[in-house]
Amino acid sequence: MSQTAASPSLPTIAFIGGGNMASAIIGGLIHQGHPASQIEVVEPWAEAREALRKNYGIEAQAEAGPALQRAQIVVWAVKPQTFKDAAAQAKAHTQGALHLSVAAGIRSDSIAQWLGTERIVRTMPNTPALVGKGMSALYARPAVSAPERQSIEAIMATTGEFLWVDSEPQLDAVTALSGSGPAYVFYFLEAMTRAGTDMGLTAAQAHQLAVGTFVGASELARRSDETPAVLRQRVTSKGGTTYAALQSMEHDAVAEKFMQAMQAARQRAHELGDEFGK
Repeated sequence: MSQTAASPSLPTIAFIGGGNMASAIIGGLIHQGHPASQIEVVEPWAEAREALRKNYGIEAQAEAGPALQRAQIVVWAVKPQTFKDAAAQAKAHTQGALHLSVAAGIRSDSIAQWLGTERIVRTMPNTPALVGKGMSALYARPAVSAPERQSIEAIMATTGEFLWVDSEPQLDAVTALSGSGPAYVFYFLEAMTRAGTDMGLTAAQAHQLAVGTFVGASELARRSDETPAVLRQRVTSKGGTTYAALQSMEHDAVAEKFMQAMQAARQRAHELGDEFGK
C-alpha cells in the first residue's frame, strides 16, 4: 500500500491496529530497511491512519479486507477488549499467516480459537520501543517453528531487547514488571522533579537531573556484574545523605508497597484474559 517496490526476500507484515506500539514496530522495521510497500495496516481511527501515511508512507485501511491475504505475519496491536471482534473481521483473510499478539492479557488459547490457527506468538513489549529501547518478552505456542520464531525475533529486535519465556503465565509477570514498568519510572521521575523544585531548583533543572540519574544508574546496572543491592550499598555511607533517604523509605515500607503495586498489575493482566478472552 506504499510507494516503494516490494522485496521478495522480506515478508509482508500486516498490523491490526496502528497505534503507538504498532507505530514503534513499524518505525523500527522501516529504519532497518523493510519496505513500506510490504506493510499493511488496519486502523479504524482516521487520525492514526493519517499519521501512518505522513510518517511512513503507509495507506492504512479502515477495516480488514482482502489486502491482508498477502501478509505472511500478522501483528495484533489492538486493545484487549477489541481483540475478539477484530479477529472475527480479519480471520478469513489471515488463515495462512503467522500471528504475533502484543495485546496485554489475552491468552493464546483464546487467540487460537478466534483465528483458527495454532501458529501464535505472544509478546509483551513496552513503550520505550518508540525510541528503540524497548524490553519485550515472547512466548510461542508449540506449533510455531524455529524459523518462525526467528522471523518474530527479527521484528522485535527493531524495537530493542527481548527474551523468550517457556510458560505463558509468565507473561502476566512480564506485564507487571517491564510492560507497565515505564510508568513506574515516570512516576518516580515526577516525584523527584517535584522534590527538586520544592528544594529550590527550577523545573527544567530538576527534570534534567532526575532523568540523567535514571539513565546513568540504569546503564551502570546494565554494565556491572554486581547486583542492584551491592550497587546501592556502594553509594550508601552510614549516616550520610543517601542513608537518610533510604532509611526514610524503609520506614515507610516503600519497597513492600512497590512490590504490592506490581502484584496488582499482574493480577489485572490475568483478569484481562478472563474478562476479554472468552
